[in-house]
Amino acid sequence: MRIETNRHGAVTVVVPMGPIQTEEDAIQLRTESLEVLGKTLGRFVIDVSEMTFVNSFGLEALVDVTLELGASGQSLKLCGISDTLREIITITDQTSKFQQFEDVQTAVRSFL
Repeated sequence: MRIETNRHGAVTVVVPMGPIQTEEDAIQLRTESLEVLGKTLGRFVIDVSEMTFVNSFGLEALVDVTLELGASGQSLKLCGISDTLREIITITDQTSKFQQFEDVQTAVRSFL
């Protein structure tokens, strides 16, 4: 798995490319997301549209990031959520931990 980051004005978009299948993938996602958090003061979005699969390690990484954001009164903004990921988030009762957006543009505009 690789992770790309893109700037949209003052907002950084983190894009995990490929499945989160292993604990190492999840650690990479968590680490890189927390680095972006530190650099952007929480003005970032994770675009999961290219994340083709997520297991419990990946979900835990996303929850860890949103918990870090929660310390400053923010929550993680996810966009491009597949039906499968949406179902996983719902089944595990994690829906309230994330702000969900249809696409990158809508998620970025939510900071205005």
